[in-house]
Amino acid sequence: MIVLWPAFLMACVATGLFFSLVDPMELIVLDERIKVHALGAYTIGFFAFWMLGILSSGLTALLVQKSR
Repeated sequence: MIVLWPAFLMACVATGLFFSLVDPMELIVLDERIKVHALGAYTIGFFAFWMLGILSSGLTALLVQKSR
């Protein structure tokens, strides 16, 4: 939970900030428009940001643990 909870909170903030600036229906990946419902784009974005947060928090926890 030391890794997952901060990652979850940052995913909430990152999703809110990202999708307040970017319309999910206008997302283009590899020169193709994404064909998903807006709620699906929000969900995919949230989990992508959460995974990035987990990787970041996990790496930090690993490095702190090794330095002790």
